[in-house]
Amino acid sequence: MSDGARPAPRPRTPQGAARSAVVIGGGLAGITAALALADAGVRVTLLEGRPRLGGLAFSFQRGELTVDNGQHVYLRCCTAYRWFLDRIEGTALAPLQDRLDVPVVDVAKPEGRRLGRLRRDPLPVPLHLGRSLAAYPHLSLAERAAVGRAALALKGLDLADPALDTQDFGSWLADHGQSARAVEALWDLVGVATLNAVAGDTSLGLAAMVFKTGLLSDPGAADIGWAHVPLGELHDRLARRALDSAGVRTEVRSRVTSVSAMENGGWGVEVPGERIETDAVVLAVPQREAYELLPPGALDAPERLLGIGTAPILNVHVVYDRKVLARPFFAALGTPVQWVFDRTRASGLRSGQYLALSQSAAQDDIDLPVARLRARYVPELERLIPGTRGAVIEDFFVTRERTATFAPTPGVGRLRPGARTKAPGLYLAGAWTATGWPATMESAVRSGVSAADAALRALGRPRPSRLFAFEEAA
Repeated sequence: MSDGARPAPRPRTPQGAARSAVVIGGGLAGITAALALADAGVRVTLLEGRPRLGGLAFSFQRGELTVDNGQHVYLRCCTAYRWFLDRIEGTALAPLQDRLDVPVVDVAKPEGRRLGRLRRDPLPVPLHLGRSLAAYPHLSLAERAAVGRAALALKGLDLADPALDTQDFGSWLADHGQSARAVEALWDLVGVATLNAVAGDTSLGLAAMVFKTGLLSDPGAADIGWAHVPLGELHDRLARRALDSAGVRTEVRSRVTSVSAMENGGWGVEVPGERIETDAVVLAVPQREAYELLPPGALDAPERLLGIGTAPILNVHVVYDRKVLARPFFAALGTPVQWVFDRTRASGLRSGQYLALSQSAAQDDIDLPVARLRARYVPELERLIPGTRGAVIEDFFVTRERTATFAPTPGVGRLRPGARTKAPGLYLAGAWTATGWPATMESAVRSGVSAADAALRALGRPRPSRLFAFEEAA
């Protein structure tokens, strides 16, 4: 229209006997919910405000490089995310290690860098990590023995006990004989990467879940997997192809402005220029956005969503003119650097080497200028990787996710809502909902499954048998 007026919204109502649903949000939670509903015969519309799918696990172009906004990994125990990869036909593109093997480089001591490994053996739990822990050079003999005792105590905790959520993991570790060095060299080495918080800022309930599930449940539970292609290949291109094949109408650049209940029991979803009328709605958006879209009465205390804090992740990207690192990744101690990954092949870089540093719980660094971050991290890489000392840096840049995850603080468990709301036909999904997991890709997928399951039950549709195959593998 030449005068710039916005066209009146046009109604879109379901046709025929098929039930319909609108999923708001195209991250992993929303994609999962949409696929699950469509697989059960529901007509699904997926609305995403960004120009792409994938949420906070995405890729972008920087010259000839295809860059992931951050390094994402998963574990063998992440059965829901593994189901998701299989559902979008992406499993071969994000393989798992044959067995857990994490190189850990320590540069804290005057004598220079020292390499240790966290590696599992083909033995029952907890013997599978016994030899690795016994030989772990970054802890004293007494500290290693104390770690073993704490691990057994952790294994005995009841994850269903709500009191665990009120305690902090750091205090629990101190009470169980863990030195500051043991926390740094082992517990936080794993916990910061998976929980995005140091032990003292973490709910004991969530920490216990991570360590019990990942390290103390099955010998292979903690084997690490990661995408050998850009994340956009998985979470955007392959996901979109799967959605299209399932008959989902996917609309990007479609930001929802309101969600409202209709007199006939259905729902109206407003986007600029269109009103979609549907039987069910899944809100698969961050907690603050969900709060803004929730209609009155949908939750008893919706302000609790605003009490779920967020935590940042900083990613530092460095491109060298030559190969400087032989291994695919390593973890670091005695330095601000946490984890370093080789992203050369996945990015499409034709010469040199591209390293990505994943910095969780990055409150102190997240807003620093690029020049200060370069001055901080380049010398640290020279300490950690001798091959960098004669190499030329051809590119240095950072990506910042200031609200990368929900903050796993003590008490957060009581703030996380389940999939169902008090409004019939309205459901919640997102890694921040009550999945029992921290803010991971696994939690996001599980939340999408829970929301779809609740919606299917209300719509009278059978659960697709393949949707819950991951529960059998858990």
